[in-house]
Amino acid sequence: MTALPRVALAPGYTISRVLKGGWQLAGGHGAVRADAALTDMQAFVDAGITTFDCADIYTGVESLIGDFVRRRGPARDLQIHTKYVPDLAALGTLTAADVARAIDRSLQRLGVAALDLVQFHWWDYERPGLLETAGWLQDLRRAGKIRHLGATNFSTPALTALLDHGVPLVSHQVQYSLLDERPAGAMRGLCAARGVPLLCYGALAGGFLSERYLGAAAPVDLTNRSLVKYRLIIDEFGGWERFQRLLGAASGVARRHGTSLGAVAIAWVLEQPHVAGVIVGARDASHLPATQCAGALVLTDADRRALRAVLDEHPPVPGDVYDLERVKGGRHGAIMKYGLNTKTGAGG
Repeated sequence: MTALPRVALAPGYTISRVLKGGWQLAGGHGAVRADAALTDMQAFVDAGITTFDCADIYTGVESLIGDFVRRRGPARDLQIHTKYVPDLAALGTLTAADVARAIDRSLQRLGVAALDLVQFHWWDYERPGLLETAGWLQDLRRAGKIRHLGATNFSTPALTALLDHGVPLVSHQVQYSLLDERPAGAMRGLCAARGVPLLCYGALAGGFLSERYLGAAAPVDLTNRSLVKYRLIIDEFGGWERFQRLLGAASGVARRHGTSLGAVAIAWVLEQPHVAGVIVGARDASHLPATQCAGALVLTDADRRALRAVLDEHPPVPGDVYDLERVKGGRHGAIMKYGLNTKTGAGG
């Protein structure tokens, strides 16, 4: 197996271009067995996927990764990215002490002396305190509790405001896939101009971009919130019939390379301009070989044309990054959970 590529996010700080996502370990995708999860983590590291992505609002995931760190000792070969996602209700009333407590909680859960990367999110730009909170995170970085700062799911104007305020962002985590090209608009131009690489989730659309759905009828009963979320994106993409044409094109590419449809979907995102890495959600290591293949897969011009022919049939998903999800009470916003930080604060 070809060694998986790595990329520098900052001077002296490199990550694997395929990252292991932690959301599926939060319990919403089925029961999690801790011992099996820890064994799977080691399998990912052995495969060259040494960068883990989690969040303070993913119930139990920081603590689970912390158990892995404690089991194997100092993690010089492991990079752990987390997030700071204050609750919607707290925006406008946060203090420096609140932010420090949240970061200390992540440090304790993960069992590390400093957080490699903290990715900051803000639910509502009409609520005050965004820049002040970013400044407090900078203070914690200067104090040595955080090594690097990133953002997640910011709009282009809001990310511009952070950068203009002098926040030293080394990455921006966004949803990006064959189905959802919103980052390819103004966001990509901003990140290129300001030197902020993209870390991308959703490349597999919660599993929809796989052979399982090729030729299948549109599902009626969706078993988890992730599938609900990406089913809405399929609707924005142009509906189930157009989605089937995309699956057919990606399947043809996969056959030519002797790989899986999912590997093609991941490889396509990895080769987009200014994308540093793709976060692949994994509850276990069952798809690890295919994920390894995705990291090494090189698409041809013919592959790209086949995919682009379907992508250009219909206008892309509208709006800026996360615009649809940010509309309170909208179809996308209705499935968001805005109070998870407090909910997980007691030890999740």
